[in-house]
Amino acid sequence: MDLHTATAVLIFCAPFFILTFWAVINAAQKEFDSLPKKAAWMMVASIPFIGFIVYFLFGRKQGKNVPAP
Repeated sequence: MDLHTATAVLIFCAPFFILTFWAVINAAQKEFDSLPKKAAWMMVASIPFIGFIVYFLFGRKQGKNVPAP
């Protein structure tokens, strides 16, 4: 793999990795109705390339923000 190919792959994959990481962290910080529901949304958010889209469209609205201590 040459440098141009590696750069292209990195540029394409980095945003998906960052958004997936952000979705999992966001799900971990929210309070859901039950622990299994929270775990399910964290698993959905961690699916590569499409999980964060599904989480931000549907799961983010179901969780409640936890006030900072």
